[in-house]
Amino acid sequence: MRLGALLDTPELGLRLLAGENARDREFGRVFQATLRDPTRYLDGGEIVLCGLRWLPGRADADEFVGKLAAAGVTALGAGTAEVGGPVPDYLVTACERVGLPLFEVPVSVSFATVAEQVILGLAAERSAPARDSHRRLVAAVTSGHGLSALVEAGTEELGTGCRVLSATGQQLAGGPELPAERRTALARKFLRAERLPCQDGPVTLLGAAGRSGHRIASWFLVVDGDPAQWPPARRELAQELAALVGLERSRVDEARRIENRAAEPLLRLVLADDAAPGELTSRLAAAGFAPQEPVATLSAEVRGGGPGLAQVLVEELLSTTGGPVLVATVGGETFGLFSSRDTAALREAVHTIEPALGSARLTLGLSRAADAAGLRAGVQEARHARTLAGLTPGRATVLSGDEVASHLLLLAAVPEDLRRTFGEKVLGPVLAYDAAHGSELITTLKAFLENSGSWTQTSATLHLHVNTLRYRITRIGELTGRDPSRFADRVDLYLAGCFTQNWGWS
Repeated sequence: MRLGALLDTPELGLRLLAGENARDREFGRVFQATLRDPTRYLDGGEIVLCGLRWLPGRADADEFVGKLAAAGVTALGAGTAEVGGPVPDYLVTACERVGLPLFEVPVSVSFATVAEQVILGLAAERSAPARDSHRRLVAAVTSGHGLSALVEAGTEELGTGCRVLSATGQQLAGGPELPAERRTALARKFLRAERLPCQDGPVTLLGAAGRSGHRIASWFLVVDGDPAQWPPARRELAQELAALVGLERSRVDEARRIENRAAEPLLRLVLADDAAPGELTSRLAAAGFAPQEPVATLSAEVRGGGPGLAQVLVEELLSTTGGPVLVATVGGETFGLFSSRDTAALREAVHTIEPALGSARLTLGLSRAADAAGLRAGVQEARHARTLAGLTPGRATVLSGDEVASHLLLLAAVPEDLRRTFGEKVLGPVLAYDAAHGSELITTLKAFLENSGSWTQTSATLHLHVNTLRYRITRIGELTGRDPSRFADRVDLYLAGCFTQNWGWS
């Protein structure tokens, strides 16, 4: 499809800002970018659509535009809905400098609408022998009957089995239903594939990216057989079906974005000290939560994954729970509210996506509020559970407040710097002594505390003579200034062990 044909679509109202001489450039798909470097997902010859909220300065724009041009992108479409103003001059200049056409998407037009026009335009340009099949697929999309009707039509036109799965391993359409183990294996294959389409035994996986552009937040099409062995027209039809599935995913993303408009003000209200339960109840009811029903709460952190990844991940993970969901990022923290009583599906989804995190680390804390009045306490407990989850090993860790002793949840609320300073002050001399003499005072102390200060039980646990044990405990008391035989001092020593040795944190 020509760039000029897209720009001349009257219902879109696109305005070309740079690249007037590039209207004859061809492109084969549209990609909606929310990453600062989306080139991993680009093959060249795309229209890239991008909001401007996370390109606030000239340096950001220069870097982003340079990467797109190097990847062979046909043109960049800039949407201004999130910033409420015109496309900045520095972005126009950056595009002119590298010869990348730039057009403005009006505030009144969503990226999903642009993507839909692209897909319909590409379908109209298909060769005549396959045009009827493409027309029937497009009709399935525009009929409003949803994803199942589209996949059913695709299965009929291709003459082979088709299914749509999410990156968390849910089968969303097509049949028959695959076993859970097979769905998980396919999802992991999709998430880790260097390029798509790719083969997995007797089936082929084709990507169907949604609005976010993150693969973790995408669907994928599973087609029985190997399209590489098919005639070109049938192979194009499979690609067309995948693109239309991506369009359906974009519609879901758009609906989710609209639903989440209520999330940030609600969560800010929850985190405030003076939130009125009546107002929280009414806002939850407006979002679809049943009155007087428990509300599950989630706190998430992603380290090393780039901006926006935590929100994308939480939205995708909570889609497995069913029922109403609200997700927002407030003050750099990402929170979720949902109605599910059973978090097994959420935990399984985390397990499925874990290999795709790469160097990033995901930690989730969960809790539950009995009603709106307990929502703030539930959110705070989820935050503390997430802090504790961050102290356990693993690339993706989920911890519920129900799984943690109450005193550890209280400790998680203590600032990290204060925990570390206290731990080093109390146990630092013991750690230094062990390092210098090759002794085992820390091991001895831990066993002594775990056995509630019992000399007999501790000596049996460590296979030590009680006199040796008494010598070691006395030495610990001299080094720390605490008497391990006193309950109050044992509490200090235990807390210091939690802060320096992770005693009781995992």
